[in-house]
Amino acid sequence: QVQLVESGGGLVQAGGSLRLSCAASGRTFSNSIMGWFRQAQGKEREFIAAISWSGGTPYYTDSVKGRFTISRDNAKNTVYLQMNSLKPEDTAVYYCAADLDPISPYRYYVNQHRRYDYWGQGTQVTVSS
Repeated sequence: QVQLVESGGGLVQAGGSLRLSCAASGRTFSNSIMGWFRQAQGKEREFIAAISWSGGTPYYTDSVKGRFTISRDNAKNTVYLQMNSLKPEDTAVYYCAADLDPISPYRYYVNQHRRYDYWGQGTQVTVSS
């Protein structure tokens, strides 16, 4: 059974850092695309970053470029989102997502939430000013 479990959220001051983790289990992920999304209260779900498990170039939304870094540890079946220089507008529930058997190539549709087959439960990130 495929499962994604997020951790690492919490409350942090503006300018601080957090590292989110997404532990994946239930099958091999060598052909998977992993993504991070967030959803602020009253807002639509927003793409943050994506990475191929096999080592493709990461993608980022413009608002987090230079501040957030997506990475993976294949041995641990874990994907990370390192978040630096956090701002109050980063406050949201952050979700890990997986496209386990991609039909579209990695470079297409990575920012579309409808692409992803599995989702974690979400972890709250709150940034205070």
